Parts: sequence; C-alpha cells; structure tokens
Amino acid sequence: MIRNTRETEIYVELYKDGGINTGDPVLNHMVKTMFFYANIPVTVNAKFDLRHHLWEDLGITIGLEINRVKKDNIKRYGYSIIPMDDALIICSIDFSRSYLNMDVDFKDEEGFEISLIHEFLNALSRTSNITMHFIKMSGENAHHISECMFKALGFSLRSALEASDRIESTKGSI
Repeated sequence: MIRNTRETEIYVELYKDGGINTGDPVLNHMVKTMFFYANIPVTVNAKFDLRHHLWEDLGITIGLEINRVKKDNIKRYGYSIIPMDDALIICSIDFSRSYLNMDVDFKDEEGFEISLIHEFLNALSRTSNITMHFIKMSGENAHHISECMFKALGFSLRSALEASDRIESTKGSI
C-alpha cells in the first residue's frame, strides 16, 4: 500500500519482511513491536515533514493494508492483557466499525507523546474499521506504557485475524 501526500510518502506491505524505516526511532520501535506480536512480517518505508503527519498517515496506510490482505472469515475479536515493568494494559479489538477508546494517560517523555499514539491508533481504527479499547491498569513510565499498548494491540490483532470456519456475526456479514 502506498500513500503519497504533500506531507508524507509511505509504503507498507504486510507479509513481506523488509524492515521498518519511518525516520522516527520511536515509531519504528512501536510498529516493529506491534507486528512482532501480531506475528506478521512487514515492510515499512516513510518520509515526512512533521512527526504528527507521519504517525497519522502511517496509521492510515497500515489500516488500508490490513483491509487489503484481511480474509472474510476471521475470528474478528482479539484481546490481551500485557504487563511490562510498571505498565499493565488491557486491549480489546473488534473488526466491525471504527471506534477508539483510550483510557490511558502518562506524562510525555522525549519521543513518547500520547497525542501521537492517539493519532496513529485513531487513523488505524478509521481505515481498517476496528473498534479498539485500551485501558491502563497501572504504569508511570511513558516508554513502558506506550510499548505495552503496541504489544497488546499486536497480540489482539494476531487473535482477531486468525481464520474462522464461519463469518463471526449473527447478521451474516461483518
């Protein structure tokens, strides 16, 4: 999936292990963590003007790429409870419609800003039609909380994207 705007140039391909190079070391770390725990090889390359544009547009592009490769019969739901040192995060997702609830807070530290994480997750939710809930049970360290969120999302994606022998909806369509 390619997204080129006046602000960003982004390339994302799932199931191709080509590394992650966004130009932002924190975003590289978070995306690598998410796809590692989702057990999905990925290639990401990006150029950008502002970090805000990068985080949002990468969320959009990953969401579009998930839609491109996603099968019709998936388990649909995924959830996880992940600890990392002082942080404990609950993540629950549903491939159905766009919604983001982030009951998470922390004091921004260099490179780890809650507003950027929100922009990434909101864009991902919008473009891939995922309902996402994140709840911070504990944690003070911005790095630990952020990384814990991306680990939890990765585990949740792994479960939700598993094949199912039926369409997981009483409506017959997701």
